[in-house]
Amino acid sequence: ELLTSQGLRLDGRRPNELRRIRCKLGVFKQPDGSAYLEQGNTKVLAAVYGPHQASKSKMSNEGVVVNCQYSMATFSTGERKNRPHGDRKSTEMSLHLRQALTAAIKTELYPRSQIDVYVEVLQADGSCYCVCVNAATLALIDAGIPLRAYACACSASMSWRDDAEPLLDVGHVEEAAGGVCLTVASLPSTGRIALLEMSHRLHMDYFDIVLSRAMQGCRDIEVVLDKAVREHLAQGWTKQDVVTV
Repeated sequence: ELLTSQGLRLDGRRPNELRRIRCKLGVFKQPDGSAYLEQGNTKVLAAVYGPHQASKSKMSNEGVVVNCQYSMATFSTGERKNRPHGDRKSTEMSLHLRQALTAAIKTELYPRSQIDVYVEVLQADGSCYCVCVNAATLALIDAGIPLRAYACACSASMSWRDDAEPLLDVGHVEEAAGGVCLTVASLPSTGRIALLEMSHRLHMDYFDIVLSRAMQGCRDIEVVLDKAVREHLAQGWTKQDVVTV
């Protein structure tokens, strides 16, 4: 059971409550943009290089090519093992990241160019893809790459205790319970969905409820990310003013 008799989840959250989000932009100097994001106990680093000239095999005259690489640190889960970059899960996650970020980036501004996005999961505790999208969005903003809107991702599940209750921002224990998990990557300010993935079958009567909860989570995350960006920019202007004086 994912909900207690008091209506709380196993980690103490209410059904519609996000995990605590902490984030920071500009954590590295070598990349053009970087970010670190914690969502609960899931922790992700993201780095962006570019735009730079694309190789001939990838070059496109219509817009920039977005290259994404997803990886997990050896110590990211309780089971320590080597995770090669070319395994099936990493390849699938990389493609899903590319789909979400390409929808957000103004690709037409950089023809014949390429943007490289690298994300690494330092600690995995559920909804890893969602946290990677959110961290990569901050890294793109730190790199100064124009976006149509924030790309935000959130997951939602369903609890069947007494009555059907949608759960927001699924953690590892809730994922491991084997229930349905809906992952949504969207541009909340435009209402556009960039990616939609479901782990199991769900009756259509409940689909709209779970999707609505996930979309609300994306909008809530956008508010958090926007606040972090504004604070980062404010700190940058303050430092410049001090140097000028």
